[in-house]
Amino acid sequence: MNQGLIPAKWAALTPGAQAVYDAAGDRRIDWRNFDAMVRRMANGLLARGLVKGDIVAMLSRNCIEYQALYYAAGRAGLVTQPLNWRLATPALADLIADAKPKAVIIESEFADVGAQLQGLVDVPRWFEFGPDGDGSLEALIEAASDDEVAGVDLVAPDDPFFLLYTGGTTGPSKGALHSHASAAAGMLNQTVAERIVPTDVYMLTGQMYHIPIVLAMNYMKHGCPLVLMNFAPRLALELIENERVSAFLGVTTMLNWMMAEKDFASFDLSSLRNLQYGGGPMPSNIVRQSLEAFPCTLIQGYGQTEGTTMTFLSQEDHTAAVAGIHSERLRSCGREGFVTQVRVVDPLTGKPVPTDNTTPGEIIVKSPANMLGYLNQPELTARTLRDGWMWTGDVATWDEDRYVFIVDRAKDMIISGGENIYSVQVEEAIAGHSAVLECAVIGVPDETWGESVKGFVVLKPGQEASEQELIDQARKTLAGYQKPRSIEFVDALPKAPTGKILKRELRKPYWEAHDRDV
Repeated sequence: MNQGLIPAKWAALTPGAQAVYDAAGDRRIDWRNFDAMVRRMANGLLARGLVKGDIVAMLSRNCIEYQALYYAAGRAGLVTQPLNWRLATPALADLIADAKPKAVIIESEFADVGAQLQGLVDVPRWFEFGPDGDGSLEALIEAASDDEVAGVDLVAPDDPFFLLYTGGTTGPSKGALHSHASAAAGMLNQTVAERIVPTDVYMLTGQMYHIPIVLAMNYMKHGCPLVLMNFAPRLALELIENERVSAFLGVTTMLNWMMAEKDFASFDLSSLRNLQYGGGPMPSNIVRQSLEAFPCTLIQGYGQTEGTTMTFLSQEDHTAAVAGIHSERLRSCGREGFVTQVRVVDPLTGKPVPTDNTTPGEIIVKSPANMLGYLNQPELTARTLRDGWMWTGDVATWDEDRYVFIVDRAKDMIISGGENIYSVQVEEAIAGHSAVLECAVIGVPDETWGESVKGFVVLKPGQEASEQELIDQARKTLAGYQKPRSIEFVDALPKAPTGKILKRELRKPYWEAHDRDV
């Protein structure tokens, strides 16, 4: 169950095969050498006085050393705390102060940030690596024993493995603590949904400080090589072609920008076997465009930092929907995963709402893939994890076959004139216009109705549309009270590191003088 032993298996079975390709540094490493790096990193940290249960923080972009730390820490019974390099230094200091790591590892690109952090937080050990670093991590690895890590067999399934802070889409970040067992269960859910085969090549498009790191580790668990990148749409297309990538996870924004590349059709994407999308609801017209553009099957995965991936809309569901069989299910996030139970319940009674795809309720999840809890927040953990069920805060309906349709985050629901308006439905309607790249909908103060619907729209490169055109587009499928009253065109939408749109940032200017929780 010790997930840190994943590289050891493949170092024994296929020692000379590629384990990781780091696109940013154009570096490749095989399983033999990767496992040696993992062992030495683990032994080096233990030799510096760290003990089982201690946390090790990492501030870096995606790279080989980052991937190795997850395994090294797990192997030694330590806990990896990945830090979001996009955050400002004070915010990083807050996360470090909350987790209290015994060591922080800094990639040389962020050496200045590291120096500032050392003046703000009390951490006993700091290491740097990279071309412009002080070489302290490299020296630790070089000097460490190459023997198997002492105590590797004493790491229990429920021991902490990594600590991921939530993206903060609805409020301050919270540290979700996952165990070796919860990571393994999340991997099993993904294996069944993605139908992984040994010949796969997986590309990690997201950053290692959020939950898709579990997907990357899962492919490596099957002996598949991992391609690491720091996302740019053209680079992603080039890597698929050059590295013969067969699978990756893309959020809506990533897929939109990849398809928007003017010479998209010139890239050889024939190696793709399966594409998973997630990170928030995707308008059904974008799903259809993706099915046409990418020469592979598609699945959707709905998940959270706290629960990894929880529901899936399968490959067959997509094929059927495009053929006109339950086409509405392209707006669904599918059904519960292999090791997961999902219910849509009345938030007051906890009882399942009718499976009529009309009555909204809150999604709750029972799964061995759920987190252990929030670090240092027992009261919030108790509210979120109740009687084995995790309460997600997502509002949804479900149909007679238990396909789940997310209609909103509880905090994102708009109440106008006493009517509940779900922003996801309005966004779906606006996105039906061919010029729309992405959009977000919020409620803004209205003296008459309490709230009115406002849309923010990013147009595709070279495309045009007027505010009235988009309102008219939305009116085709929405009731009068649901349609947007105004639309603002913007160059980009504020996003969390996971790619999710930060609606609270859009709401803030409108609600600062009002009572609504922004």
